[in-house]
This record gives sequence, structure tokens and C-alpha cells, in this order.
Amino acid sequence: MMPEFHDRVWGTRDLAPIYSRVIGNEPIGEVWLTGDECKVANGPLSGMALTDLCGRYGRDLVGLAAPYANRFPLLIKFLFPKQKLSVQVHPDDEGAVALGLPNGKTECWYVARSIPGATVGLGLKPGTTREEFAKAIEEKRAEDLMNWIDVKTGEMIYVDAGTVHAIAPGSILIETQQNSDTTFRLYDYGRPRELHVEKGMQVMRERTAAGKVAPQSIDGHDLLVASSCFVVERYKSEAPIRFDNSGERASAEVLVAVDGCGVVESEGSQPVSFNRGEAVIVPASVSWFSLRPQWSIEFLRMRLPEGKLPPPKTTL
Repeated sequence: MMPEFHDRVWGTRDLAPIYSRVIGNEPIGEVWLTGDECKVANGPLSGMALTDLCGRYGRDLVGLAAPYANRFPLLIKFLFPKQKLSVQVHPDDEGAVALGLPNGKTECWYVARSIPGATVGLGLKPGTTREEFAKAIEEKRAEDLMNWIDVKTGEMIYVDAGTVHAIAPGSILIETQQNSDTTFRLYDYGRPRELHVEKGMQVMRERTAAGKVAPQSIDGHDLLVASSCFVVERYKSEAPIRFDNSGERASAEVLVAVDGCGVVESEGSQPVSFNRGEAVIVPASVSWFSLRPQWSIEFLRMRLPEGKLPPPKTTL
């Protein structure tokens, strides 16, 4: 897929070490890898938007585990915060459907890079009530009631829908989320952007399952997080790896290079190479594929689970 660069007031023009290019004149905050309008970069489908591919190929692309046959289930992004992101919240599936939206937005953040002192705001300080937080928003001190935690390179943070959250400078994050761009901005440090306090307060929860997830080592790689919304694993390798994608509820898979370079190979297809900051989508109908490092690669593998899972165990 071709990365899609989105300017944000809190972003930066320096996207190193993930990207070496300077994009436009505005600060870039988000780089979308699997957005609906992201384009295919190679092969006979080059230039087609992901949403059009879903419409054409349906379950052969997204798999039986996806909630919709004509919509890609996962939105993958790089985040480059140079300033604090707004204090915000996302609805869960039930709340989203009530608003006429296809689904909610549970997400997770993999810390691809960080510097000492990098933090994120995750939920409210213990004991803080909805009423106290609403008053703090009015008095322009909402960030004082946020639970700010340090983050380090290699950590995974789970952010379930309904969690009030924010991101401070000092890290580069890879976000895996349900395919939704619904954000209710509660507080923005005085920046002149629209707030959505009433809707946000309706969907926020005082206590959630959000927090850091401890990795589990499995067969030479790390399971970073597993939930009903996504499964994210981390691989570091200098040797080829073969993947079997033939489960009964097979899912499309997304491979994102964190560092290095690799080549994805499968029967009947041309090899596809990808570098740091790039993503490859493997359709659910591909029963197996292999990844050949050139000459080493660190990458994340994202997909849907085959069934319902409980929230991951987290710590703050």
C-alpha cells in the first residue's frame, strides 16, 4: 500500500527515522497505511483504493472474521506527535450504531520509537468521577485529571473504546484500530478546534481495561495484544518465515515494517517487497505466504481473531 500523509496541527515535518521524505509544507501527524482511500502501490491493481478492492473482492479480501464484507476491518497508522494530541474519547460498537455509524473504535499503540520522558494520557486518575471531569473541562484543567504514564520503545498499549486518552510528544506510535475515524474531542489546550463535549461525555467510561500489555513469547515471536478487535504480533528475523492463513474464519493480514526490509511471497503472485514505514495487505483467500528478510526485518503482523476474546490483561 502507498502511505497516505495527513497534516495535523500537533504533527511535525521531521518523520525520521521512519520516513526520509519531507511532505508538503504542513506538519504531518498521521500516516495512514490501510485507510479506505489508500492506494495499492504495485501489480495489476496498482492505483486502486482499498475501499474499491473491498467492494470488488469482498470476503476473499477481508475474510470471514471481518464484520462487513465490503469494508476493510483494520485502520493502521503511524502517529508523529510533536505537541500534545487533544484529550478525546471514542464510542464502542453499541454507541457507534446508536449514532448511525458502522462500528466503534477500540485501538492499540505500539511504541516504535520513544525518548526519555515520553508519556500518554490513559484514562482518568483513580477515583475521578464523570462529574468532576466535566467540571475540569469547563475550568480548562482537564489534563490535570488524566492518568499520564511513561512509555518506552517496544511497549504495547491497549485503549478500549470509552477510554479518555491523549498522547504527548516524545514517541512514534503505530496505531492498530477498528476502521473508524470517529473522535469526540473533549479538551484541546485552548487550540481553536471544535469540541464534542456532550457526545464525548455520553460515550466515556470512568473505568476501562486500558493499559500496557505484557508481551508473550510464542515460537520465536511476541504476541503483543489479542482482543476481539485485533491481534498484533511482533517479529524480528534474518531467516524466512512461513505463515498459514487457512483458519475457518480466516482474516486479511497486514504486515508493517518497523525496521529493515522484506519480501512477501505466495504461490501464483509476484514477490512484494516492503521497507520501514510501509505495509503489505495479504488477502484472506491467500492460504499461505512467506516473508523473506533482506537482510533483516522487524515487523508487526495485524489481523482479526477467529472468535470473541476477552480484553487483554493490562497494567497502568
